[in-house]
Amino acid sequence: MKKVVHAACPHDCPDSCGVLITVEDGRAMKIQGDPEHPVTRGFLCAKVAKYLDRVYSPDRVLYPMRRVAPKGPAAGAAEADRSVRPTGAWKRISWDEALDEIVSRFRAISAEFGSEAILPYSYGGTLGALNGASMDRRFFHRLGASQLDRTICSTAGEAGLKSVLGAKMGTEPEQFRHSKYIIAWASNIHGNNVHLWPFITEARRNGAKLVVIDPYRTRTAECADWYVPINPGTDAALALAMMHVIIGENLHDADYVAKYTLGFEQLSEKVKEYPPERVAQWTGISAADIRKLATEYATTRPAVIRLNYGVQRSERGGMATRTVVMLPCITGSWKEVGGGLQMSLSGAFDLNDSGLKRADLMNTALGRPARVINMVELGRVLNSVNDPPVKALFVYNSNPAAVCPEHDEVVRGMLRPDLFTVVHEQFFTDTTDYADIVLPATTFFEHKDLQKSYGHYYLQVSNQAIAPLGECRANVEVFRELALGMGFEEECFRESVDEMIDLALESKDPWMAGMDRERLERGQVRLKFTASGFRVPASGTALRSAGQPGATLSTGSQTSPAPFLPFAEGGFRTASGKAELYSEAVKALGLDPVAEFTPPSESRHGDKRRKLPLEMLARKADNFLNTTFSNVPSVQEMEETGLLEICEADARARGIHSGDQVRVFNQRGEILLKAQVDGKVQPGVVSAHLNWVKMTPGYQSINALTSQKLTDMGNSATFYSVLVEVELAKPSP
Repeated sequence: MKKVVHAACPHDCPDSCGVLITVEDGRAMKIQGDPEHPVTRGFLCAKVAKYLDRVYSPDRVLYPMRRVAPKGPAAGAAEADRSVRPTGAWKRISWDEALDEIVSRFRAISAEFGSEAILPYSYGGTLGALNGASMDRRFFHRLGASQLDRTICSTAGEAGLKSVLGAKMGTEPEQFRHSKYIIAWASNIHGNNVHLWPFITEARRNGAKLVVIDPYRTRTAECADWYVPINPGTDAALALAMMHVIIGENLHDADYVAKYTLGFEQLSEKVKEYPPERVAQWTGISAADIRKLATEYATTRPAVIRLNYGVQRSERGGMATRTVVMLPCITGSWKEVGGGLQMSLSGAFDLNDSGLKRADLMNTALGRPARVINMVELGRVLNSVNDPPVKALFVYNSNPAAVCPEHDEVVRGMLRPDLFTVVHEQFFTDTTDYADIVLPATTFFEHKDLQKSYGHYYLQVSNQAIAPLGECRANVEVFRELALGMGFEEECFRESVDEMIDLALESKDPWMAGMDRERLERGQVRLKFTASGFRVPASGTALRSAGQPGATLSTGSQTSPAPFLPFAEGGFRTASGKAELYSEAVKALGLDPVAEFTPPSESRHGDKRRKLPLEMLARKADNFLNTTFSNVPSVQEMEETGLLEICEADARARGIHSGDQVRVFNQRGEILLKAQVDGKVQPGVVSAHLNWVKMTPGYQSINALTSQKLTDMGNSATFYSVLVEVELAKPSP
């Protein structure tokens, strides 16, 4: 029997692709993009196009396993055998045995140390509303476990964005085709936001200019009309200098500023401190190019910025984001189709998160909210004295032994013999090397979920295509069974997946009107925007306001919904209702309430530069997704791993040539990599990619070099504020 199932890709990517899975006799035979999805339009990224290799990998975890050997990577394992396969460290057990052991250990730990000695650890392994954050949250809230502050990726940027706009909203991808000036700011669109690229290609065919601002020459930079390399961590300075020019030369939209912004007078004074000549010394961009960039951006209409999260992975990433987000507020480009800015659009989806997560259950367990532990500081938490100490760790949707900063400290903590660790996973990852119990997890082919997006405004149900392989279970099912095993009697632990989807869709937001499970099961549905600002683009395309029934946009042979302009007539979701160029909330954090630039302490402008002269970008590989896909052979073929990219001048000064093995080190750790001398980085900058630790010689990680220091806003990770030195590696004795 053959069928085609509509699903949605749940991985941590803004595109949330509509997917069609062809199933024959219970086996998935083909995956393809859904041509009916208005944004992703029938094609997949190279990673997901090979998803059958992931689902049917011989290396999948298919059964519950109990550790029967010491924790840590298999000692003496051959290079070819390290990657993903279970070793003699594991014994297969039944689900009943696994669940009974977890329940027993959790009860014992709670009795001796208190329930907050148990720590859940998860992030973006799936962005599905159910398997990402629903039954798991209910379980840990009712248990009284410590809360996890999930900050490792994006919270600095989110805080900076919301400090100006009040919400995570912005320009929808379909509007980029109408833009005439597109800035990709720390955004490798061609590498990790590929479904935006066709809209940019269409805009460029119609005369748009693409500018890329990035410290690394990405795939997108290679395609740009103008690539502007910038020193790491100096984005706020560049944005302030651009506003110095725009305001100083009266290129701002005085009417929009007067009606819809707060604090323009203070901003006007602040930017006087950042003339291009001063900022050039920080950014490495000439004063002439700063003036050119500011002038072109302010005078070419419509102009749009695609801002991505790389900009906020430095010490002052929140302020950097805040400052860039001010730009369309002073030029008034929010008024125009094809204008504005996109960073995250997820704030538009008003799902019933409180019903899904049930934070109120903490009161049942503790009579108060549980303590909060920042996920970035896992290494510190596991190795320091806390009250209570962390005695149990339950990991799902994450691979902390690879992705957490200060890797060596994380591993030291996870090796503790008194730490009971459970990992719910699809593969034997780096983190399973330190687990006591490993539970087999489903892929999105094997369960049903509700999928929103942070890169477009369409909601989808991802239907289950095939039965779970082996004895794999979805997150929802695992945490339901654990709750019942603990004796929790609340009805929420007995809800079915469909009941949970229906609950998630219970929203009073008019944008969610008409959203029901049956409709979403048939395909993606756009949010029902009830009001929008509006302006006819320069091409003369006829538009109607999205608030009008049946509003459409004609684009040649295609008809699309009318564009959504969230801030065309103000409507900012701040306390003042305006774009807050001056923010009391930011002031309360001890930061400049307008904006400022202070160089990161670990940068070419800090004191540590004398001993550690190179800024390192701990980047994500183009063809992996964090550490997801790193172990799939067909995907590995697309990515050369284990490289340190370094410019010719820095390599020559150290006697390094392409192909040499080099030692990269700082006060936190070291790693051996193979040098690649190319033009991808500027002088003073090196770059290396994240990978599974067990895929590298000596079980090394670039996160041995990164810091647990937190950002200025959002308490996020500072992966791009890292100083190192590089030298030729000494030959092995």
